[in-house]
Amino acid sequence: MSKTIFITGTSTGFGKLTAITLANAGHSVIAGMRNTTGKNAAAAEELSAITNIEVVDIDITDDTSVTTAFEKVLGKYGKIDVLINNAAVSGFGLTEGYSLDQIRQMFEVNIYGVLRTYQAVLPSMRREKNGLVINITTGASGHTLPFMVPYMASKFVVESITEGIQDELSDYGIENVSIQPGVYPTEMTNGSKAGINADKTEIIAEYGDAATEKFNVLGGALFGKMAQFEMNPQTIADGILQLVEMKKGERPLRFPLDAIAQGTDKEFIQARADIKNKWLAAYSN
Repeated sequence: MSKTIFITGTSTGFGKLTAITLANAGHSVIAGMRNTTGKNAAAAEELSAITNIEVVDIDITDDTSVTTAFEKVLGKYGKIDVLINNAAVSGFGLTEGYSLDQIRQMFEVNIYGVLRTYQAVLPSMRREKNGLVINITTGASGHTLPFMVPYMASKFVVESITEGIQDELSDYGIENVSIQPGVYPTEMTNGSKAGINADKTEIIAEYGDAATEKFNVLGGALFGKMAQFEMNPQTIADGILQLVEMKKGERPLRFPLDAIAQGTDKEFIQARADIKNKWLAAYSN
């Protein structure tokens, strides 16, 4: 059955691939991106030419832009069956080397952008007593890495939102799933899409070469594994299609798609669920 699906961040990477994959599967896709008449005009034109895709201009850091985009889509389609929060920015560098303004900019996209789209779509989903929200996070959803602390922190917040709101929305038939993609060769990781990086040069200089060497070793390891495991971004698009077409009530809370983790992400997610169940049992007695 065809669904109406709103995806954010479709100008590149996972978002673009997902829009195309879902449209080819027969779903009605609203491909959200900003600057559709500016720097993303070519991407907007490319996606608009594909059957079942409508491009909508949306800046998830702007309240009015989000409200306007969702009102437009709901006015035309009547409902949104699936929201996919894909838009995000990455960032690298020493935690002390980040100015608070840089971290605020990252959180504005990665956290507040997700909250804005939730607030824009939930009233209609609650009226329908039906809906699915898929949030793209990172890694195994529970551990962090040096030189990526603000980015990882922002994604852990999205994990918390996904888990907590699942219970809040259970009476309304709205399901929530987070996808942990690991490292894939997209514009976010190959350097072609600008990230929000540490910007306090004087602090970075004080840490010296040792920190730089540690960062390079970590980056080399991650990119080496990405090549070793032949990580293909289409895996994420196919996984999202699988979730969209999965029977309601059978979707997992977390859906890891990281071959590099070699199963450790699934073990961690299960262990986390087991511990939470023990905690809930203790508090319910």
